[in-house]
This record gives sequence, C-alpha cells and structure tokens, in this order.
Amino acid sequence: MNTTPPSERRPQRVAILAGDGIGPDVTAEAVKVLTVAAERWDLPLELIDKPWSADHYLETGETLPEGAIEELRDDYSAIFIGAYGDPRIPDMRHAADILLGIRFKLDLFVNFRPIKIYDDRLCPLAGKGARDVDFVVFRENTEGAYVGVGGNFKKGTPDEVAVQEEIHTRRGVERIIREAFEYATRHGNLRVCMADKSNVMRYGHDLWVRTFEELSEEYANIEASHLFVDALAMQLVRKPQNFDVIVTNNMFGDIITDLGAALQGGLGIAASANLHPGRTSMFEPVHGSAPKYAGADRANPMAAILTTSLLLDNLGHREAANEVERAVAGAIRDGFTTVDLGGDRTTSQVGDHIAQQLLAPVGI
Repeated sequence: MNTTPPSERRPQRVAILAGDGIGPDVTAEAVKVLTVAAERWDLPLELIDKPWSADHYLETGETLPEGAIEELRDDYSAIFIGAYGDPRIPDMRHAADILLGIRFKLDLFVNFRPIKIYDDRLCPLAGKGARDVDFVVFRENTEGAYVGVGGNFKKGTPDEVAVQEEIHTRRGVERIIREAFEYATRHGNLRVCMADKSNVMRYGHDLWVRTFEELSEEYANIEASHLFVDALAMQLVRKPQNFDVIVTNNMFGDIITDLGAALQGGLGIAASANLHPGRTSMFEPVHGSAPKYAGADRANPMAAILTTSLLLDNLGHREAANEVERAVAGAIRDGFTTVDLGGDRTTSQVGDHIAQQLLAPVGI
C-alpha cells in the first residue's frame, strides 16, 4: 500500500481508446478491473476516454486530432486500446492512422507477448500443459516488412510489378535484441532464442544474426540460440518447453505470436504490450474487432483484462498486476468463462467476476 496521500502523488493518466466492434465491450471490463485495482491498492490512476474510432471517423472525417500524438506522449503514462476494424471503412484508414500512428510516432519498438497456459485443458497439444508452455516473445515493432516501403509499376496491367521492401537498421535490431537479453537477465537468466530466415534473406536477416551473436557475448550467463523461423514454428509445436524468450523481426513475430496464442488457448486470452521502456507505451489485446459480435455480450474480455495486468506492471504496480493475472487464472480454472473457453458466461459477467476476485484474491 502506498502511504503517500493521493493528493500528493502525481496521477498516472491512462488514455482509453475502446475502438470498434467488440472493442468497447471488452474495454468496459478492462476499465472495470482497473478501477477496482486502483481502489484496492490506492493507485494514482486517472482513466480518460478518447473517442477515436470508426464512428468518430465517419462522423467527423478525423482519425486522430492534430496534436494527439504529442498529447499522448507528454500528458499520459499509458494508452489502452480495445480493438480496431470496421467494415464500413474497407481500407481501414482510421485503424492504420491510430494504431500504426501511435506505434511508429511514439517509437514503440517492443511488441511484448507473454504466452502462458492458465489451465492444461486449454492447450491443443497432446500431453502438454502449463509446465510446457510458458514463454515470451519480443517482436520488433517499428521496422521490417511492415513499414510500408515499396510500390507498384504498371499497376492493374498484365505487366504489373509490385515491390515490398523490408527495412532493418543496426540500431533497431540491436535495441530489440538487447531488450530480450535484459528481460532474460532480470528473470533469472532465461534462455533466449533468435529467429530469422537468414539462409535466404541474406542481407537484412544477416544483420540480425551478426547483431545477435555480438550481443550474446555480453550476456555470458544467458543460453543463446538461433533457429530459422520455420524450424522455430515446428519446435514450438513439438517441444514448447524448450523456450523461455524468443526475439524476432516484425513479420515473423506477428506469425509466431499467433501460433503462441493458439498454444495458450486462443486469442481470447492473448495480451500484448507495445513498449518503449521509460516512455508512454500502448497496451492492447491482440484479437480483432469481430464486428458481428459487437454489443452482444459474447466476447471474451480476458485478453483485455490480462492486458491491464501488463499495463499495471509497466506503471510500477506489480502486486496489483499479479493479482489481476491470478484472478483471471482462477476464473479459467473454475470454468467461469465465455463460450470460446467452454463456459456459458457473458462478457460482463466474466468482468464482474474477475473484478470481485480482486477483493478476495485467489492463488495460482
């Protein structure tokens, strides 16, 4: 418990962007849990809703208002995002401007994804469970194949040429690999595996190999290994227990973390953080907006709630973060879940239950 009077503590402002589709549904439960956590542990959280969404864009033509990025950077401690995507906006311009705009303009170079099983029955691998699937992925978040460099020549003709470039810089590669090693060190010298495709991507991915080899020499206590990404995918299915920390590029990280979500029980419990250590960072569940389920009280809010655990931990509230995770794990063990995890509870019922558990914490 923080003994400093709340009036004398600097508030930690959290921007809440509920987004589209089921985003508002799961965000409501995440906010419910954050509010209870703030009350119980006397946290200086100030949750502030932002209207930026498909509805806002369709009504105003505005994705992010002028100065929004600077406001988030300078005036907020964290950003929570629900989900983005709306069929009324086929090119998803608003989603790209908001999600990618925040990610790139705030230089959130770490996409951090914990892959953890909270109940053995959720793992699709025969004979595998919580003891076997417990690793984290560090995905490079601002370079690689997703930077949008490229173009089309003679577009729409039989002679069309399309070029899509990958961009890798020494600075960008080094800092994400170093973050993975630092995390492994802080958590007891865990194993670090770097994945690429340098056997065919001989330039950009060779930079990854050389940088990884050089940095691994600085972390002599860490068991460092390298796999081509196709071999990594195979080994994650065969022997997931062999992995603690995985670091890889933007596109491969996108794919591997979705495989990881399947191993842990689905996107309904997949949390993520977009980080720049020491700066305002963004937290979002990784499932889509699922517009057909919007407002139906059917979406699984656990990914959003587990994402609040990452947010709380990042803001320095580790006890609260751990208790949120324990409450989610308890709900899963007790079968108090939505239909995707085999239960029959609604979105709001699951959120209510987890929030209530924070008042009488359960153990994992």
